[in-house]
Amino acid sequence: MAERERTAPPVEILLVEDNPGDVRLTKEALKEGKVYNNLHWAKDGVEALEFLQRQGKHAKSPRPDIILLDLNLPKKDGREVLAVIKRDHELKQIPVVVLTTSKAEEDVLKSYELHANCYVTKPVDLEKFIHVVQSIDRFWLTVVTLPPAK
Repeated sequence: MAERERTAPPVEILLVEDNPGDVRLTKEALKEGKVYNNLHWAKDGVEALEFLQRQGKHAKSPRPDIILLDLNLPKKDGREVLAVIKRDHELKQIPVVVLTTSKAEEDVLKSYELHANCYVTKPVDLEKFIHVVQSIDRFWLTVVTLPPAK
C-alpha cells in the first residue's frame, strides 16, 4: 500500500456539501490523514456541476480524482448531480462516494442505480464522523488505484 509523498501531485478531492460544519470536520479529518490532498468545496449541486464542467469562476478548476457527494443539496440535489456525472463521458470515471445522513433504502438503491461507487451514511457523533471520513481517505486514497486524469 503506497502512500503518496509530497513530491507527488496532491489528490484532488471535490466535496459537495451544503453544511459548513460538515465541511470543516471533513477538512480536519483529511488534514490528519496521510495523503497529500487539495480539498475543493461546492456548496450546492449547481456549483458542483460548474466546478466539474469548468464553467464560470471554476474555469481553471482541476479535475477531481474523487468526489464526496451529499444527496440533500440546495438548487440541484445530489441524485441529479450523480446522474449528470455518470452520463458524462469525461466525468463518469471519477469515483463518487455518496456521503449523506440519509439511511433510506430508496436513497441507497437509487445511488447505486445511478452508479455511485459507494454509499456512506454520515454518523451524527463527531468522533464517528471523523473516523468515517478518515476511513474513506485510507481506502480511496491509499488502497484503491484511481483512474488517471484525462
